[in-house]
Amino acid sequence: MRVLKVTEEWMELSERKKHILQVAIDSYIASSSPITSGALKDLSALGCSTATLRNELNALEAMGYLKQLHTSGGRVPTAQGYRYYVETMLSSFHATNAELEKVRRIIEEKTSSLSDLVSSIAKVIGEATNYPTVVMLSGVENLVLQDFQIIPLLSQEVLVLIGTGSGYINERLGISATKRECDDAARFFKRHFVGRTIKELTEEFEYGQLTAEIEQFQNIVDGLVSGLRRFNNRKMLDVQKSGAVKLLESGEIEKAKKIFTVLDDEDELIEVMSADEGDDIIISVAENDEELSVVKVPIKVGSVQLSVGVLGPQRMDYGGVSAALKLLADELENVKKGELP
Repeated sequence: MRVLKVTEEWMELSERKKHILQVAIDSYIASSSPITSGALKDLSALGCSTATLRNELNALEAMGYLKQLHTSGGRVPTAQGYRYYVETMLSSFHATNAELEKVRRIIEEKTSSLSDLVSSIAKVIGEATNYPTVVMLSGVENLVLQDFQIIPLLSQEVLVLIGTGSGYINERLGISATKRECDDAARFFKRHFVGRTIKELTEEFEYGQLTAEIEQFQNIVDGLVSGLRRFNNRKMLDVQKSGAVKLLESGEIEKAKKIFTVLDDEDELIEVMSADEGDDIIISVAENDEELSVVKVPIKVGSVQLSVGVLGPQRMDYGGVSAALKLLADELENVKKGELP
């Protein structure tokens, strides 16, 4: 797992300039305060005079890595500065044992439904990063079916639990059926579909050939197939806005509002979260303060594709977010054969 490197020609920076740029960006991400030569002298271990550091800041500004908001003020990173930081300075990630344990608990939940899995991952990453987190699941048509449990409910509904290699699918059918009809339907689906995919069940199987066999529970068959078709045709999204602590604490209320607007637009989220090829952590740095920065990683879990992303402003903790996503990806990939237990 590595950070995706965008092909870009960088101006050659001396080791001192690299160090100063990293200190400036780390400081700005942590405090949102522009860096001055005086603050830089306190934060760095270079032993340079304030005048020398001021000259270096001027040079980094001339090269396009920093900018000055006010004539007499300090410097802040530019989009180019952030991209250089992301692509050349985030070489290693670290995560806490507590975060690791949370991820492992999710994976070890043997009875997790797919929706619970998606929701739990979004919650853990949101808590670990304190940024809004989105998890998108796709490719469910390729899930291999392993078990069917069909249960009549007192509410005149039928609960269907479908076991797959990546968790359970829950469907409630708005029909009334007896226990015998439910048991017969479960045996029918186990006999014909265990080892097959959802796509085969919903699109390729010829039910007309088995009219006599399914006559007594036709309504269950019709309801289950229709429910799986709906499930098959949608992207499963889970959005955790509760992880937006850093946005609100930063005082950047207008930027937070723009990010929340995107979080409420499902079509835009699907476009943002669409998985890229490969297994790299993808970091997209916003070109300006009006845009989103996104750190995301595509993860294969059994037969389905997860895209886990963290959304934030240009001034985002790229290193911390990347650490959390790398941890998640590594733990999920370590599960035997890429499947949940």
